[in-house]
Amino acid sequence: MASIGFVGTGIMGMPMAMNLLKAGHQLKVWNRTPSKADILKDAGASVCSELEQVGKDVDFLICMLSDGKTCDEILFKEHGALSQLKPESTVIVMSSIPVEVAKTQSEKCKERSLHYLDAPVSGGEKGAQNASLAIMVGGEASSFERAENILKAMGRPILVGAAGCGELAKLVNQMIVATTIATVSEGLLLATKAGADPVKLKQALTGGFADSPILQQHGERILTRNFKPGGTAKTQHKDIHTAISYAKSLELNLPIAELVNQLFHNMVVAGDGELDHSGLIRELERMNHLAL
Repeated sequence: MASIGFVGTGIMGMPMAMNLLKAGHQLKVWNRTPSKADILKDAGASVCSELEQVGKDVDFLICMLSDGKTCDEILFKEHGALSQLKPESTVIVMSSIPVEVAKTQSEKCKERSLHYLDAPVSGGEKGAQNASLAIMVGGEASSFERAENILKAMGRPILVGAAGCGELAKLVNQMIVATTIATVSEGLLLATKAGADPVKLKQALTGGFADSPILQQHGERILTRNFKPGGTAKTQHKDIHTAISYAKSLELNLPIAELVNQLFHNMVVAGDGELDHSGLIRELERMNHLAL
């Protein structure tokens, strides 16, 4: 079994780290708020009080933080997570970060004789808990083969291409997720306003071409008004904004993504950024002057 350092034990990181422990791996963890990692300590992990300790005497270092800037700071700063990492170890960044940032991180790791994979995930908190995450990986094939069994403890890893391609796949995923949430929200809003039973409507669509995990899982959240975050609206907004920015660098115009991005922007500005991204229905209700 592998010796792994794990940075970031939040909504997603906590169950991902727990599944690594369940698979029998040795785990060292670090979180800005140490008390948030206590459950992992009880499960057998070693909780590091100092950031640099998390990379000492491990073969793999996994980073599950909020954004590219935070990952760069935590990984590469003096006395950061990489400072004690031995040569030929593998850095796995599972955060959703810009493609360009992943490529730059890969080069920085090469300069330190470290292997690098960008491996963002999709599947939300439920997928993290069930070890069923879609894991989109960018990097060298040899590095992927070295880390594949570790990644399989958390979900279904697929090597998409060179460094940065995992993040590219995640951007595409987030575009599809965001636009589907918006369409499901609009559909359920229309059905309710027109007098149909939205619960029965969801049942009627099940199994048809309009069916999807988002219709089932997020549609249920909308119907029950359960917006406890699995994936927050502010994170969804960050990711789709990143996708649009990257598309512009390639001289591509993504008009649907632009519209949905504006909806999520308005939702965050209205104070709903910490809600689950299925809470977008609230923004549509605000637009239509309906009671929330």
